[in-house]
Amino acid sequence: MNDSVYDDMALEQIAKNKFGMSIDVDHVIVRGVPVSRVANATLFLTTKKQLYLYVSGSSKLLLSDIQKIVSRMNLSAELYLPPKGQSSYFDDIGRTKFLSVFPGRTNPGPQDLQYYRTLAPYNPALVQIAEVRGGEIKQFDTDAKTGWRVVAKFVYRRIKAI
Repeated sequence: MNDSVYDDMALEQIAKNKFGMSIDVDHVIVRGVPVSRVANATLFLTTKKQLYLYVSGSSKLLLSDIQKIVSRMNLSAELYLPPKGQSSYFDDIGRTKFLSVFPGRTNPGPQDLQYYRTLAPYNPALVQIAEVRGGEIKQFDTDAKTGWRVVAKFVYRRIKAI
């Protein structure tokens, strides 16, 4: 049996168990590429032609770290999927952190929470991708001049239906 089939099945199981999403992996664009010194990512296309990025690391990752990784991989995120059964996970963590800094404030607004929600722990992470900018997917590389190099060429842009 091919190891990649088991990896695809593991991705489907993780998406179901950790994020409550039932997905079928159709094609893996890049598998297990380094995106930092402590994290790896897999970019895959589902049978419904949706592009997802799965990131896991050996140390603590925050939502802000995942946002930087997505941006530096030359991708645009559409949705950061919260853990299963916690639809307001990022807002709840942001509200808790905001109130620990400003205990006298009550009922913080969305703009107040904008920064504090990025401090939410997010490992592993599953991100729905809206587009691959410039048709190039990059990976972390310490030897490259910018710290990132092209690992694959893939054109993708999600068109929203009204």
